[in-house]
Amino acid sequence: MSQAQQIGSTEREAIRTAAQWYARLTAETASEGEQLAWQRWLESDPAHYAAWQRIESVRQQMGQVPGQLAASTLAAAGQSRRRVLLGMALLVSASGVAGLGWRSDTGRRLAADFRTTVGERRSFTLADGSQLLLNTDSAVDALFDEQQRLLVLRGGEVLIETAPDPLGRPFSVATAHGNVRALGTRFTVRVDDNGSNVAVLAKAVEVSTPGMPTPVRLEAGQQTRFTRAGAQPPQTSHADVAAWQQGSLIAIDRPLGELIDELARYRSGWLRCDPAIAGVKVSGAFPLDDTDRALDALEKGFPIRVVRRTRYWVSLVPRS
Repeated sequence: MSQAQQIGSTEREAIRTAAQWYARLTAETASEGEQLAWQRWLESDPAHYAAWQRIESVRQQMGQVPGQLAASTLAAAGQSRRRVLLGMALLVSASGVAGLGWRSDTGRRLAADFRTTVGERRSFTLADGSQLLLNTDSAVDALFDEQQRLLVLRGGEVLIETAPDPLGRPFSVATAHGNVRALGTRFTVRVDDNGSNVAVLAKAVEVSTPGMPTPVRLEAGQQTRFTRAGAQPPQTSHADVAAWQQGSLIAIDRPLGELIDELARYRSGWLRCDPAIAGVKVSGAFPLDDTDRALDALEKGFPIRVVRRTRYWVSLVPRS
């Protein structure tokens, strides 16, 4: 067996094992001993951690599998959790992806021109001099030619400061839901499974989608959310819309559940909030580069308790 074949076989085995662990840990009967054993497995080899990240990515992207493949995959929900997760392992293995007949969003993100890992923010300078800042777990492709300057946001969030172009080429950002055209501007775009958000920090942009007859213009200080069907009316941007570029998450009377969902984007593993306290209103500034410190601050300032079963398994519960 060649070295390349051995590496591929090792990777597939790690992915299969990761799927089995996922099935065990998401079962209602998962014990603390199983959680600790999983953590030991996860930390014993970098390949295990990489496999786990791929399983999580596929789980998040499963709703975007096209056509008949989605139907057959989601139909498996009626089967055992173990069989569903083993099916996911096949999706992310090299041999499985090669036979799908379509290019998965996960594959696109892994092969993107610019990308970041969970918890990472990174700056790039594009070929035209425009500045790009990628937020956590984000991926962008750059398609520049004689007619256009186009960025394709595959996932996550990006802050862009466009540079003037001697050729007069338009600058746009495309997502799965529509297109954002820059009008000499500084702006952010964020995409998730259900829609995209754009917020303008300087000058203006135009948003267009397949379901809109004419573009919507946004000025500095405005934001909107859009889907393929259309865009919401422009609203005043939140004060914290780009605070992430400075490594902060700012909350003003924000429900704790929403805040935890946002913090979870910046760390690996599970971070969950008990529904009993999800509605607690929270205000403050929380560091994104040290989410454990952010959780400690929440525990000190609010009637909650942070339960850390492992580094990767954290829950917020009511303080008894």
